Amino acid sequence: MTTRRVHVLCALLFTAIIAVNAVGFTLSEVLRRLGPVPLGEAITYSPLVVDRDGRLLRPFTTADGYWRLPARPGDVDRRFLSMLIAYEDKRFYSHHGVDPAALLRAGWQLVRHGHVVSGGSTLTMQVARLLEPRPERTFAAKAAEMVRAWQIENRLSKDQILTLYLALAPYGGNLEGTRAASLAYFGKEPKHLSTAEAAMLVALPQAPETRRPDRAPGAARAARNRVLALLAGKKIINADQAMAARLEGAPQGRKAFPVLAAHVAERLAREARDRQERGSDVEMTTISRFLQEQLENLARERAIAIGGGVSVAIIAVDNATGEVRAHVGGVGYFDKARAGQIDLAEALRSPGSTLKPFIYGLAFEDGLANPETLVDDRPARFGIYKPENFDDSFQGTVTMRRALQQSLNVPAVMLLNAVGPNRLIARMKNAGAVPVLPVDAAPGLAVGLGGAGVKLTDLATLYLALARGGESLPLIWRPQDRASAAPPRRLFEKAAAWQVGDVLIGAPPPENAVAGKIAYKTGTSYGYRDAWAVGFDGANTVAVWVGRPDGAPVSDLVGRKSAAPILFDAFQRIGEKRTPLAPPPAGVIFARTADLPPALQRFRPGSLPDIATAGPGDAPLAISFPPDGARVDISGDPDAALALKAMGGAPPFTWLADGLPIVVGEERRDAAWDRPERGFARLSVIDSQGHTASVRIRLD
Repeated sequence: MTTRRVHVLCALLFTAIIAVNAVGFTLSEVLRRLGPVPLGEAITYSPLVVDRDGRLLRPFTTADGYWRLPARPGDVDRRFLSMLIAYEDKRFYSHHGVDPAALLRAGWQLVRHGHVVSGGSTLTMQVARLLEPRPERTFAAKAAEMVRAWQIENRLSKDQILTLYLALAPYGGNLEGTRAASLAYFGKEPKHLSTAEAAMLVALPQAPETRRPDRAPGAARAARNRVLALLAGKKIINADQAMAARLEGAPQGRKAFPVLAAHVAERLAREARDRQERGSDVEMTTISRFLQEQLENLARERAIAIGGGVSVAIIAVDNATGEVRAHVGGVGYFDKARAGQIDLAEALRSPGSTLKPFIYGLAFEDGLANPETLVDDRPARFGIYKPENFDDSFQGTVTMRRALQQSLNVPAVMLLNAVGPNRLIARMKNAGAVPVLPVDAAPGLAVGLGGAGVKLTDLATLYLALARGGESLPLIWRPQDRASAAPPRRLFEKAAAWQVGDVLIGAPPPENAVAGKIAYKTGTSYGYRDAWAVGFDGANTVAVWVGRPDGAPVSDLVGRKSAAPILFDAFQRIGEKRTPLAPPPAGVIFARTADLPPALQRFRPGSLPDIATAGPGDAPLAISFPPDGARVDISGDPDAALALKAMGGAPPFTWLADGLPIVVGEERRDAAWDRPERGFARLSVIDSQGHTASVRIRLD
């Protein structure tokens, strides 16, 4: 080799070394200026509340107002992924962030056509642009995307890159990510997309604002059909699939996101924010989505059927764990007429007769009575308090079993007088319920008939304890709360709890329901404001409340008629097969009344005051329904009758509306005003002694 050639070779080698070093220096300087590689750590996702199996109950927007729901490739229809990769980046699994062939094709198309035909961006480059948006669309910005794509490919797997795309791809408005778009446009999870739906989700991110189905359905459909045509040409889908998909309708707007167990979801999301928890945007509950949907539908159906602005709340609890399987806080979360955003399961209401089983439980536990003990149901007075039965009649001597099954008031008050209302309240609080008494009021005998405020969650807790043999558990809303939950407490001894359950399972069921399967009790509050039904079998406890959110009275709103059918239907929706109650524990006495020990054959508490037979008219006459100032809804049926009820006084009774007789010579305290007209009215009642009582009401 000549000296000249050696010099030339050395010069070329020296020049190449300098060029390589210069490129290396330039690249390192570019990397230094770009800063740390964005890998999605700073992304904030929509807080999600999910059921016990991870199924979505309710999502919330991010702090900046976006629906951005996380999704992994396994959460999305495989057909969608194959269509996305075939359409956007067919060499996704073989390139290293940048596809040279795609860039060359894009450049050639630009030169040939004079405008951009395809961008040449890989999915990784699109992820880089979504993670680090740049407003300018220049070659420098494109080069930065390419560098970022190369860096991302060095740090993340292909599945991780797809996960970022599925979470961040724009779909118009405040929708980001495939899952948010699938829920908003199709009302379904992206795991179950049709061919047409998958094609639309492939097409929208290319021009999300101009192709929004809720604003430009024609453009969205056209873009979808272009994707279908291209994929059919590439044999990703066959011609028949493409044809059928083109004929499929496209969404015309956005659907509402799921709002199941709305009140629980809102509370748990708020508590998570207050705890300022990071690392997870998902709150898992103990709720079953399937049962939640079933009971929300049931509550809606029954509330509409009852009418009068009534709402319904339902709680279903697993007896073994105390986990809440469904929580319906009201009908229609966005229904302003029914105050849907108020959690009525947490509203203080008068429980009516639903606390009576716990009075009997205390009496059974103390040895004061047995289910077969006889008790007198007859007029009685306790100081100035004179309880009456719901139907104003008395049944004479009955067993305790029958007294509780028929919800007789006088025997319940007699027992409460013996065991003490303070003790009843203390047991309830110890079990986890929090009854609320009027301000500065001490517990009195009226507590047994509804004279304290309780929540539906309180009643669910108390009846759960009955179902568990007298052992109370706190209600569990999240799986992780089991470890920190308060230990079980004793409401009653096992024998007393079993006896109460054995009595309640014999209560007459509502019409068309099967007897002997559910131990349950109903209740109706004073003035027909609240109707209750709470029951349990061997596996589940269910509590139901029916009433108006504003506490207004509703004519004929009675626990047995309004709430009990909902309770039995709720158990049917849990499952048709009922789990029997637990067998009796040791110590339970099984005997006829005559075979009981003498002290248990008849209830004769020596501490009770003498019970005198009441004479006619010895209690002041009053109108118990409708109460003074009530607004009563009569709009549902123009031929409906308004229930009237008097208390005290001496029959027969005469009822007047605005001074005109509407019922004359009625021996019972119940009456009905046929076809009242809307507007204000003054109702009056006159008894046989000439005593009168009046109320002013409004009929809507």
